[in-house]
Amino acid sequence: MTKKVAIVQSNYIPWKGYFDLISLVDEFILYDDVQYTKRDWRNRNRIKTANGSMWLTIPVEVKGRYYQKIKETVISDPEWNHRHWKFIAYNYSRTKYFQEYRNIFEDLYLGCNEKFLSRINYRFLTAICEILGIETKLSCSMDYRLIEGKTERLVDLCKQADATEYLSGPAAKAYIDEELFRKEGIELRYIDYSGYPEYNQLFPPFEHHVSIIDLIFNEGPDALKYIKRD
Repeated sequence: MTKKVAIVQSNYIPWKGYFDLISLVDEFILYDDVQYTKRDWRNRNRIKTANGSMWLTIPVEVKGRYYQKIKETVISDPEWNHRHWKFIAYNYSRTKYFQEYRNIFEDLYLGCNEKFLSRINYRFLTAICEILGIETKLSCSMDYRLIEGKTERLVDLCKQADATEYLSGPAAKAYIDEELFRKEGIELRYIDYSGYPEYNQLFPPFEHHVSIIDLIFNEGPDALKYIKRD
C-alpha cells in the first residue's frame, strides 16, 4: 500500500494551491508546532475588491511573544469575525454563487468563538474541504511525537503516519535534506503550482493568489475544476 502525506503550517482561508496540495495526499498534517511568523499567511489572506485585492487579517497577540508557536497564538480582538464577514459579504454579494454559500460562510464566521489561531484555521479548512468535496484526512502535528531537526522531524512525522511518499511545496527545496527521505525509503516530490486555469472573477484584472473563497463564490459547484490535480 502507498500513502501520500503533506506537512504544512495552517493558513487562514488560503488560496486554491493550498487545497490542491490537500487534495493530492491521503493525510495533510497541520504543522502548527513551529514558530508563528508575522506578516505571513497564518492569520491573513487577500480577497478581490473593486479597489484591487485587499488583506483580511485576524489580529493576534504578538508583543513580547516573538518565539510563540502557531498553536500558541491567540486572538487579540474577539470581534474580528464580524468585521471579516461584513467585508466579504459587501465585496462578494454580486458573485454568481454568493447566495448559495452565504449561510455556510456566515455561520462559519459569526459562529466562531475560538481563541486560538490554529483552531480558527482548522475550522475554516475543514469546512472548505467539505464544500469542495475533498476527503483528505486533516490531522495536527501536535498529535504526533516531535523530534529535533528540520528535515529529521518531517521524515519522522512521515514515518509515524506510515507515509510512503511526501509531497512538499516548492519553497522547501531551499532547506530540505532530500537524502534523509531517501534513506528511509520515502519518495519526496514537490508540487507544481503553475498552470492553473482562470475562472470568472469579479473586478479584473484576474489574480490567482487570492483566497479560495473567491473561487467558491464565483464558480460554486465547479470550483474543484479550477484546482489542478496530477
